[in-house]
Amino acid sequence: MLSKKTGLVRSITREYDDMQEMTVEIDGNIEKAISYTLLTGKLSEGDRLLLNTTAVELGLGTGGYHFVIANMDSPQSQMSPGGHIMKLRYTPFQIKCFAVEEQESKYHEEIKRFSSLEGTPVAVGTLHSQLVPFACTAKFMDSEKKITYIMTDGAALPMYLSRNVKSLVEKGLIDHTISCGNAFGGEFESVNVHSAIIFAKQVLKSDIIIICMGPGIVGTGTKYGFTGIEQAYILDSVAKLGGRPVAIPRISFADKRERHFGISHHTVTILGDMAWCRAEIPINIQDESRLERVRAQIEENGLMEKHDVVFVDDDSTKIALDHYGMKVKSMGRGFEEDEEFFKAASAAAYHIMEGLK
Repeated sequence: MLSKKTGLVRSITREYDDMQEMTVEIDGNIEKAISYTLLTGKLSEGDRLLLNTTAVELGLGTGGYHFVIANMDSPQSQMSPGGHIMKLRYTPFQIKCFAVEEQESKYHEEIKRFSSLEGTPVAVGTLHSQLVPFACTAKFMDSEKKITYIMTDGAALPMYLSRNVKSLVEKGLIDHTISCGNAFGGEFESVNVHSAIIFAKQVLKSDIIIICMGPGIVGTGTKYGFTGIEQAYILDSVAKLGGRPVAIPRISFADKRERHFGISHHTVTILGDMAWCRAEIPINIQDESRLERVRAQIEENGLMEKHDVVFVDDDSTKIALDHYGMKVKSMGRGFEEDEEFFKAASAAAYHIMEGLK
């Protein structure tokens, strides 16, 4: 059973077309909440709300925000026109969207004509925080290349939640966005990641495709129990569709958990055990002792035999981030605290861009 409470909107603290952040009074306490306009409509000060307070009560990584279920002062709404594909299916929040694949879509016939990605590079990550350094580096190297971001349903489902995506789109660092599966809120909606990839190539004419989940990866501390494991089948799908699969490795020397120190056990599991295709794995570490540890981990886990590990030497990640005024954080750590993490994502972009010259 989820935890629900009623509250009163005290102030709207941040507002976008698709999302509102606010303070709410719950049982005499002032707390934070998020509302998605598509689900609840626009809210105003004084509105009485029904809120899902589960994540905050569990102390999960939602930033301390509750989520609005309904505006009790305006409980009814009308369905918007267009589209027949449902997301969040068979839940009280099931929403209708216009998927690019559906028969009424103007893209339907073009998608049906797809035959191959023709070697289009597709970078696949495991964490949302890999998106910013990747996009900044790619555009810094060649601003004319068209980049499409595909958000999977492995973590947060509304793309609206990501301030990073909003900033990247506003600055022209991402040209198009697609939300696939049960994720929603992208510029385009797709039924699954495979047809999202096809649409990005066939219709949007993307030069580069970057795929990763939204904010909030799920992990359990077990070998296979994490949502980032989707990287394996997505890489395989890219290969089967005729693309160039590039894996963004999860690397950190700031994470004190042994299983995530150096190359994360997530990356080792995905690329060592689960992915069938031969992917490209760019590695970008300037510190010699840290590089040696990663080399040893790669050899110990047989990644050299299964994939094309590419060692790049590029120290421009911070320059690219600063050039576009983008701040990065992962697990609460910024670039200075965990530079190898962000350089790993940047290296994938660097490696791809070098190949496109």
